[in-house]
Amino acid sequence: MPIPSPLRPPRAGAALPRPGHQDPCPHSHVPPPPPPTAAGRSGAAGGGGGGWEPRPRPRRPGGPASHSPARAPKIYTGTGDAGFSSTFTGERRPKDDRIFEALGTTDELNSAIGLASEFSSEKGHTFVEQLHKVQCMLQDVGSNIATPLSSAREAHLKRTSFSEKPVLELEQWIDKYSEQLPPLKAFILPSGGKSSTALHFSRAVCRRAERCVVPLVQAGEADPNVAKYLNRLSDYLFVLARYAAMKEGKEEKIYIKSEP
Repeated sequence: MPIPSPLRPPRAGAALPRPGHQDPCPHSHVPPPPPPTAAGRSGAAGGGGGGWEPRPRPRRPGGPASHSPARAPKIYTGTGDAGFSSTFTGERRPKDDRIFEALGTTDELNSAIGLASEFSSEKGHTFVEQLHKVQCMLQDVGSNIATPLSSAREAHLKRTSFSEKPVLELEQWIDKYSEQLPPLKAFILPSGGKSSTALHFSRAVCRRAERCVVPLVQAGEADPNVAKYLNRLSDYLFVLARYAAMKEGKEEKIYIKSEP
C-alpha cells in the first residue's frame, strides 16, 4: 500500500509541519500518525514494533525537477535495518521498545476488526459503520502512543491528544446492544458464526493491546484515556459478538466443565 506523502520526524526545536494530506478517516478527531516503516505500513514496524523511518524531502516546486512527473515514495527505505525506528517526536528507539510493541499490537487489533467487519458486512449487519469508526479511532490511539510525553512538545500534543469522548461513545453503544441480549447464564466460548467468532478474536487482541498500553500510561508516556478506550472497546466487542450471533440465529457455545 503506497504511503500518501513522505514525512520525517521534525528536527529538535523545529516547528511541526501542518498536515499536508486529507484525513483518510472522516471520524478521526486528530491527524493520523506520520507514515510508518516499510515493515509496518499500517503503524507497526518490524514484526511487532511501530513507528516510521525518515524519508528524503521532496523537491520544492520550481526546482530542477519541477517538470518531472511525481514519483510515488518507495515502500522500503532500509533505515530501520539496524533495528531502530522513530517516534513522532523524533526519538530513535529499538524496535522492541514497549512503545513499538503497543503500536504493533494496536495495528494487529485494527486488522482483526477489519476482518470481523468484512464477515459482518456479508451478513448485512448495520454495526459495520461503528466498526469503521473504531478503526479510525485506533489510528488516533496509535498517534498518541507514538508520541511519548517525555519528549513531546506542545505542538506534538495538540496533534495527538486523545479525549474521553470516544470512551463515552463506546459506553453508549454497549448499553444499546446489552439491552437487546438475553442474560448471561454461563461462560460463553468464542462461537456463534463467523461474524461473532471474529469479533471474539478481536476482543482477545484488544485485551492484549490494553496490557501493552497500561505500562506506558503508568510511566506517564501515554494518555490515560487511551487505556480506557481499549478497556471499553474489548467490552464493546464482546457484546457485539453476542449481538451478531443473536441476529444471525447462531448458537453460542458455552463452557462445560469436564468430569473428573
